[in-house]
Amino acid sequence: MTLQYSLLDEPLIRARLVGVGQPVKYSLPGLFVALACDEVRDFPALRPHQRHPWHAFLVQLTAMALHHAGQRQPFETEQAWKDALLALTPEYPDGAAWCLIAPHDKPAFMQAPVPGGKVNDWKSVKDKTTIATPDELDMLVTSKNHDLKAARMRQAQLDDWVMALISLQTQEGFLGAGNYGISRMNGGFASRPALGVVPKGHWGRRWQRDVAVLLNHRDEIVEHIGLRDENGIGLLWLTGWSGENSLAFSSLDPFYIEICRRIRLVMLDDGQSIGAIATGSKAARVEAKARKGITGDPWMPIDPSIDNENQFGKALTINPEGFNYKLAAELLFGSKFRRTIAQVPEAADGTEGIVVLAQGVTRGQGKTEGYHERRIPVSPKARMLLMQKQSDLSATVAGERVDAIGKMRSVLWTAVATLFDQGAVKDKFSDSAKNKASDFIKSFEQAEDARFFDELNAEIESDVPDDARLQWLLSMADRAEAVLKNAFIAGPQSGEQRYRARSAALSRFHGGLRSDKTLPTLAHYYRQLTANKEIAHEPV
Repeated sequence: MTLQYSLLDEPLIRARLVGVGQPVKYSLPGLFVALACDEVRDFPALRPHQRHPWHAFLVQLTAMALHHAGQRQPFETEQAWKDALLALTPEYPDGAAWCLIAPHDKPAFMQAPVPGGKVNDWKSVKDKTTIATPDELDMLVTSKNHDLKAARMRQAQLDDWVMALISLQTQEGFLGAGNYGISRMNGGFASRPALGVVPKGHWGRRWQRDVAVLLNHRDEIVEHIGLRDENGIGLLWLTGWSGENSLAFSSLDPFYIEICRRIRLVMLDDGQSIGAIATGSKAARVEAKARKGITGDPWMPIDPSIDNENQFGKALTINPEGFNYKLAAELLFGSKFRRTIAQVPEAADGTEGIVVLAQGVTRGQGKTEGYHERRIPVSPKARMLLMQKQSDLSATVAGERVDAIGKMRSVLWTAVATLFDQGAVKDKFSDSAKNKASDFIKSFEQAEDARFFDELNAEIESDVPDDARLQWLLSMADRAEAVLKNAFIAGPQSGEQRYRARSAALSRFHGGLRSDKTLPTLAHYYRQLTANKEIAHEPV
């Protein structure tokens, strides 16, 4: 078998440039030159759930190459990049480690060498089954083909395989005996979420920014995580893997790019198409189970709390709700999670157009439960507070708003449940009414979620934050009442019962808003409004 499809020499990666419609193709060194000029707009082969693995791969590889070369700034030419990447694989000067297909006893891109080069006993070979498409290789597990059709990429190009390999090898979890997950997550059924600043610009702008962040924090990662400052294993597909043993976590480079599965790409019988063969392993590629995902990942939020069973803290695992406003506010401003080194704004990011990007796939036992992505706008004042690590004000404001939405939701739920329970004045509702109320008010919380950070930023930036807060509460009350009135069409419709149910629901709603136990600021405003009206109508 000869070396085929070299990422160092052949233009295999499609990219669309800023202001250019048709994709162009790059080798990996050529892509780095284009990124340094911030010319790349996007990548046609990149699927949404692959965005962070691809970004992380490019950043970690660049940081590793620059550190190894003793330099801080990106190289200027393709040849310089090629030399730097080959310098990371000195045992394979022929570039095998950067080829999609290589003899099985050598590394291929994101594929560990097979000791002895024999793959005849691999299950997919014995069963004469080959993974024929990149999406079949990728890490997504769909529900009976309903969520996303499997094995549909029959006309795949080479960069589709590149993206699928990186996705599988750097964000997959446990999937049955012999199929272990990555080290950079809290357990086999967890996920590899990411949180980081995105400055104004394109792919290259963020790439350069995060490369600088990694290089600036390398010593910190080494000291706090226990990785090797020099001569650590950086590209985990270079070392032979029989599937019997694991690499020691302490033997790794701080910027290590891992693999978790024994995969080899092969040419199919037609001599024109690529497929993949795979087999299991008796041990994970990296022995890091006890670390609970705390590996120095620059984008991974960490819960630092420890107990008898957990000595390190643990990495964040997102649930099927993803990055809702509660979790996003906590990650950005709260104290529960240790901030990632990639999410702290820096002066070089500029002052306008900054967002914090949250990404992640929710995993379960033998399934995935959705890809989640949220772009959180950061106002100039919030940016400054985050830079100065003085986020107490933002955390307080965000926490109070989360609490206010919860209380408004409770008032609205009670009112809607009253409507569906025929207007009965009671605190215990029928199961039917409770279920209908819960289903109906989801639209309210989703709408508040969507506008949460825009309105939060408005209060943080306001010269009169109390006024901004009051106006937000009043507008939220109006939106909640609109949801209640929209529910009327699904409530009782016959004669007296209809009027009684609607009247009781509105009464419960307005009574809840005027209670000091709910939202005191709003209750005080309504009392003052009533008092002013009474004064205005008093006889002179």
